[in-house]
Amino acid sequence: MRSRPRSTPTGPSGVRLVLDTNTVLSGLLWPGGPPGKLIDAAEAGDIDLFSSPALLAELTDVLHRAKFARLYAKRDLSPDTLFDGYAALARLVTPTTLVRISRDPDDDHVIACAIAARAEIIVSGDRDLLDLGRHGDIRIVNAASAVAEIEARR
Repeated sequence: MRSRPRSTPTGPSGVRLVLDTNTVLSGLLWPGGPPGKLIDAAEAGDIDLFSSPALLAELTDVLHRAKFARLYAKRDLSPDTLFDGYAALARLVTPTTLVRISRDPDDDHVIACAIAARAEIIVSGDRDLLDLGRHGDIRIVNAASAVAEIEARR
């Protein structure tokens, strides 16, 4: 299901989200769970996803890890097709500043993307980000919480 490229959303919809790379990876490789439901919601135009050059670079690196090769072969997928589909789905923003906020400096790219996108929610499975809980008006939640909120807004 996640092997086909997705079209870019055509207009503003509901919630503005930034998905951390771990959430994107889970949604692309194991589409039945909450991360996959978020990608499905973006495909349906129910939410707007945003990413940045740094987050897309991290995603392509992770997707090309050898540990996923057997999964790709089993499901007739390729990391490039998955990446291209997600990159077409997410709207690209370029953060202008990177402020040291999180315990893990790599997580600061997620926060910077969310700030640039004026996102409402960052979705992550990363404990360092989840422990922050929020940055300004941007809430940081896990995928199940994000799905519950989106479903409650319908």
